[in-house]
Amino acid sequence: MGESSYSSGKGAVPLKRAKRWRRWLTRQLDLPADVTMDLPRLTMVGHLHLYIENHKGLLVYSDTELRLRLTTGQLLAQGKNFVIKKMYHDELILEGQIEQVRYINETL
Repeated sequence: MGESSYSSGKGAVPLKRAKRWRRWLTRQLDLPADVTMDLPRLTMVGHLHLYIENHKGLLVYSDTELRLRLTTGQLLAQGKNFVIKKMYHDELILEGQIEQVRYINETL
Protein backbone atom coordinates (compact mmCIF):
# COMPACT_ATOMS: atom_id res chain seq x y z
CA MET A 1 0.00 0.00 0.00
CA GLY A 2 1.47 3.36 -0.98
CA GLU A 3 1.92 6.41 1.24
CA SER A 4 -0.54 9.28 0.74
CA SER A 5 0.85 12.57 -0.44
CA TYR A 6 -0.06 16.16 -1.07
CA SER A 7 1.23 18.71 -3.52
CA SER A 8 2.66 22.02 -2.36
CA GLY A 9 3.24 23.37 -5.83
CA LYS A 10 6.76 21.96 -6.24
CA GLY A 11 5.88 18.27 -6.29
CA ALA A 12 4.18 15.67 -4.10
CA VAL A 13 5.37 15.24 -0.47
CA PRO A 14 4.48 12.01 1.37
CA LEU A 15 2.13 12.78 4.31
CA LYS A 16 4.09 10.76 6.89
CA ARG A 17 7.27 12.64 5.99
CA ALA A 18 5.42 15.97 6.18
CA LYS A 19 4.03 15.12 9.66
CA ARG A 20 7.48 14.06 10.92
CA TRP A 21 8.97 17.26 9.55
CA ARG A 22 6.29 19.39 11.28
CA ARG A 23 6.87 17.60 14.63
CA TRP A 24 10.61 18.08 14.31
CA LEU A 25 10.20 21.78 13.42
CA THR A 26 7.76 22.28 16.32
CA ARG A 27 10.27 20.83 18.81
CA GLN A 28 13.29 22.63 17.37
CA LEU A 29 11.66 26.06 17.27
CA ASP A 30 9.63 25.52 20.45
CA LEU A 31 6.41 26.48 18.65
CA PRO A 32 2.90 25.61 19.88
CA ALA A 33 1.77 22.31 18.32
CA ASP A 34 -1.75 23.59 17.66
CA VAL A 35 -0.33 26.21 15.28
CA THR A 36 2.19 24.14 13.33
CA MET A 37 0.27 20.85 13.26
CA ASP A 38 -3.27 22.26 12.78
CA LEU A 39 -4.52 20.74 16.04
CA PRO A 40 -7.51 21.95 18.08
CA ARG A 41 -6.97 23.91 21.30
CA LEU A 42 -9.47 23.27 24.10
CA THR A 43 -9.93 25.40 27.19
CA MET A 44 -12.35 24.23 29.88
CA VAL A 45 -13.52 26.24 32.85
CA GLY A 46 -14.72 23.65 35.33
CA HIS A 47 -17.56 21.71 33.81
CA LEU A 48 -19.41 24.88 32.73
CA HIS A 49 -17.55 26.33 29.72
CA LEU A 50 -15.65 24.78 26.83
CA TYR A 51 -13.74 27.02 24.41
CA ILE A 52 -12.61 25.25 21.24
CA GLU A 53 -10.24 26.81 18.70
CA ASN A 54 -9.19 25.45 15.33
CA HIS A 55 -12.15 23.18 14.61
CA LYS A 56 -13.24 22.44 11.03
CA GLY A 57 -17.02 22.66 11.36
CA LEU A 58 -20.10 21.75 13.37
CA LEU A 59 -21.44 18.23 12.74
CA VAL A 60 -24.05 17.70 15.49
CA TYR A 61 -25.55 20.00 18.08
CA SER A 62 -28.28 19.35 20.63
CA ASP A 63 -28.82 20.26 24.29
CA THR A 64 -26.90 17.09 25.28
CA GLU A 65 -24.28 16.64 22.54
CA LEU A 66 -21.81 18.65 20.47
CA ARG A 67 -19.77 17.05 17.71
CA LEU A 68 -17.15 18.99 15.74
CA ARG A 69 -15.02 18.03 12.75
CA LEU A 70 -11.26 18.23 13.31
CA THR A 71 -8.33 17.90 10.95
CA THR A 72 -8.01 14.29 12.05
CA GLY A 73 -11.29 12.90 13.37
CA GLN A 74 -13.94 14.48 15.55
CA LEU A 75 -14.43 16.02 18.98
CA LEU A 76 -17.44 14.88 21.01
CA ALA A 77 -18.75 16.72 24.08
CA GLN A 78 -21.64 15.26 26.06
CA GLY A 79 -23.61 16.69 28.96
CA LYS A 80 -26.77 18.66 29.71
CA ASN A 81 -28.33 22.05 28.91
CA PHE A 82 -25.83 22.87 26.14
CA VAL A 83 -25.94 26.34 24.61
CA ILE A 84 -23.54 27.61 21.96
CA LYS A 85 -22.67 31.09 23.23
CA LYS A 86 -20.51 32.11 20.26
CA MET A 87 -19.47 30.47 17.03
CA TYR A 88 -16.99 31.79 14.51
CA HIS A 89 -15.24 30.27 11.50
CA ASP A 90 -12.93 28.06 13.63
CA GLU A 91 -13.85 28.94 17.23
CA LEU A 92 -16.76 27.94 19.42
CA ILE A 93 -17.82 28.59 23.01
CA LEU A 94 -20.10 26.01 24.59
CA GLU A 95 -21.87 26.43 27.91
CA GLY A 96 -23.79 23.90 29.95
CA GLN A 97 -23.03 20.98 32.23
CA ILE A 98 -20.15 19.29 30.39
CA GLU A 99 -19.76 15.70 31.53
CA GLN A 100 -17.44 14.23 28.91
CA VAL A 101 -15.11 15.40 26.13
CA ARG A 102 -13.34 12.91 23.88
CA TYR A 103 -11.66 12.52 20.52
CA ILE A 104 -13.03 10.13 17.92
CA ASN A 105 -10.86 8.85 15.08
CA GLU A 106 -13.69 8.92 12.54
CA THR A 107 -13.78 11.27 9.58
CA LEU A 108 -16.89 12.10 7.59
